[in-house]
Amino acid sequence: MADLYIYYQVREQHAAALMPRVRAMQAALVARHGVAGQLKRRPEARDGLQTWMEIYPATGAGFEAALDAAVRDAALPELIEGPRHTEVFTDLITCA
Repeated sequence: MADLYIYYQVREQHAAALMPRVRAMQAALVARHGVAGQLKRRPEARDGLQTWMEIYPATGAGFEAALDAAVRDAALPELIEGPRHTEVFTDLITCA
């Protein structure tokens, strides 16, 4: 299992249009894959850009491909400034 942290920038004038698209996409991902995403943003904007982050905890094999398809289907790239950056984290395994 891996946790995905995806961040990107959004022009302030596109934020209101982007939010319902992301929320609908995340609702569809919960229904299809059982992964409940979170949506966050930095509190401040810089040069008219907000930084948003989607978090998907405990994702299984194939989820990244499903997420990529969902992003395309929701037409998120047309409202995002630049690329989406993905960071993948896994749990540390502790020894007894």
